[in-house]
Amino acid sequence: MIQSSDEFHLPFRVVRKDGSVRRVEDDGYFMRADDGRVTRMVGFVKDVTERGRILAALKRSNEELERSASVASHDLQAPIRAVTSFAEVVARRYGEVLDDRGRTYLRQIVENGEHMKRLIDGLMTYSRMSLEQQPLLSTDASAVFDAVVRRLQPEIDTFGATVVRGALPTVLADAQQLDQLLQTLVSNALKYHRAGVAPMVRVEAERDETCWRFSVSDNGLGIEPVYFEKIFGMFQRLHGRGEFEGTGIGLSVCKHIVERHGGRLWVESELGQGSRFHFTLQDA
Repeated sequence: MIQSSDEFHLPFRVVRKDGSVRRVEDDGYFMRADDGRVTRMVGFVKDVTERGRILAALKRSNEELERSASVASHDLQAPIRAVTSFAEVVARRYGEVLDDRGRTYLRQIVENGEHMKRLIDGLMTYSRMSLEQQPLLSTDASAVFDAVVRRLQPEIDTFGATVVRGALPTVLADAQQLDQLLQTLVSNALKYHRAGVAPMVRVEAERDETCWRFSVSDNGLGIEPVYFEKIFGMFQRLHGRGEFEGTGIGLSVCKHIVERHGGRLWVESELGQGSRFHFTLQDA
């Protein structure tokens, strides 16, 4: 395909004497004289046969991993659903003859079953993110953020929170993953608020030399410096499930998303004063 910019990319096949086929790509550009005439062509030809085979094998491997993950998820969740269902049946049919401790045990069985299901779903989300990578396209971060806020509006109303943003840029991103990243960070800011203090969440972006630096800040519980790295690990939680529900996967997924976009994710915080999560994305 020859482009109007005088650069060209020509994929083609070469059939050798032995009948084997090699896939080749020719890349280059035309050089012109002052009057616009083409005087020469500069470029190179490369054999990409092995690359094609490797990419095809990688695609097959990823598809197999996706199938295996789905089967594993189904096989793991089936007994959990059975246990949870039986516990609910026991509670419904025999709850009146059980004492308070017995009913508490049944309730804990159901709650832990549901928690295990969320953990498996989180792992599936993490694994699919590596296998189903979409191209990075020009994406309006303001539109993505506004959609996130609309979905989180029930939580925002429940907590009496205020969520605002500055002007957000257009960046090079996978829109679905950017949506997931912002939703997780804003949802966490709402969840980990101080008792008796209405959450205040602000999202902003500043232009750095080579990228855009986003920040999601809140006035919540804050984080001790010793945990600044730990919180991005898989299944890492700073609070028990009795305090805040969660799986400990969300920030790990966020880190994976940002790194997949060629960026960096980090946190600044002061205990009792709130947190500010920063991440970088490429300019579109």
